[in-house]
Amino acid sequence: MKTYREASDYLLSAIDESASRRHPGRLDRMRAFLANLGDPHLKYPTIHVGGTSGKGSTATMIATALAAAGKKTGLHTKPHLTSMTERARINGVTIPEDAFAELLDSMLPAIEATRRHYGPPSYYEILLALAFSYFEREAVDVAAIEVGVGGTLDGTNLIRPEVSIITNVGLDHTDILGDTIEEIAVDKAGIAKRGVPLVSDAAGSARAIIEAAAASAGAPFVAVSDAARVEARAGQPYGQSFTVATGSDSYELSLPVLGNFQQRNAATAIVALERLREGLRPSRQAIENGLARLAIAGRMEFFPGFPPTIFDVAHNPDKASNLADALAKTFGDRRFTFVVAIGQSKDANGVLEAFFALPASFIFTTFEAPGHQAVRTDRLVNIAQARGFSARAVSDPVEALSIARRNADTGTIVVVTGSTFVVGSLRDWWLTNVGVRSTN
Repeated sequence: MKTYREASDYLLSAIDESASRRHPGRLDRMRAFLANLGDPHLKYPTIHVGGTSGKGSTATMIATALAAAGKKTGLHTKPHLTSMTERARINGVTIPEDAFAELLDSMLPAIEATRRHYGPPSYYEILLALAFSYFEREAVDVAAIEVGVGGTLDGTNLIRPEVSIITNVGLDHTDILGDTIEEIAVDKAGIAKRGVPLVSDAAGSARAIIEAAAASAGAPFVAVSDAARVEARAGQPYGQSFTVATGSDSYELSLPVLGNFQQRNAATAIVALERLREGLRPSRQAIENGLARLAIAGRMEFFPGFPPTIFDVAHNPDKASNLADALAKTFGDRRFTFVVAIGQSKDANGVLEAFFALPASFIFTTFEAPGHQAVRTDRLVNIAQARGFSARAVSDPVEALSIARRNADTGTIVVVTGSTFVVGSLRDWWLTNVGVRSTN
């Protein structure tokens, strides 16, 4: 395939051609696929980042700090907001579209060889393998790899990391991972590996399960709450300043991103970075400098102007709770108009419940994405109206955002959230048509 469009069309056709993510043999398929590619995931040091919420932000922080230390650093996160090329970045730069198409074309023999024995690799598996291969081809010094779903049977669980991370555990992907925090914690703890430090900010029963799994696997367990202390400091209006003190050092951080939850993610990233071996471990100055330039698209991303608008991919109750808390603390005297779409596989009631704690109104919309469907807007309207909130349905996302902006007064902030798909498409529309740059 010669063009990115051809590569994209090929990958989209693979979405419904793979075994269920619950299929117990899918890691065998991924292992065979990577072997057919020459095991690119084993050719450079890696850091494995799992968890329910914050894993993408934490992985990005780690990659940013390592790049600031002069390391050629790969970063794989999912899902992407706008382009599949976002899945493979080096020092913050996405893989070029022509390189993406060229690399995928070179992978076709391995895809066919895998298909003959295990069935076709899935959309996710191909994109992950492409990122691994790109990092090998470009000879990165290190790569931060975000877990896709869960841990035990996720394709990323074939790497041999320098350090593993489980940020936290909440209810998400219950159709795959289990219906309780404890079941989900067991699945996520499957990334524990002998001799590899496992850093986690999980609490309560989830922490106990992860700690026990680490002990069983022979992985040194490090609790962020025991290893680091976070203290807030005065900082910029649309960012945050704080200190992370560990047993080894003290870091004075200024993040150009909103959301107090990012302080816990930064502490988790630092605790993990401190456990890298000599030669990989970045200095305090590199960590401070790197995080001062942090940019995380679609995570409490603030665009000034009238009305101010925030994009955040809060698609599960844990992420929604973090977003609601951050909005209340950052904009305590403002009202919010939420433009929301939620995927059918998500806990719509749990996501909306977090937002009901705020002075808010709602415009519910939908999205179109291969292999995914949105919750019906009338159902979401009924949930909100039953709780006494103003709510309406507008099926076209751009129209929904336009209505929210037209109806906003000087005390209103518009928040686009609930699904990666609606955040990605409306953020892209915003950047193209409104042209107000983010403060991040």
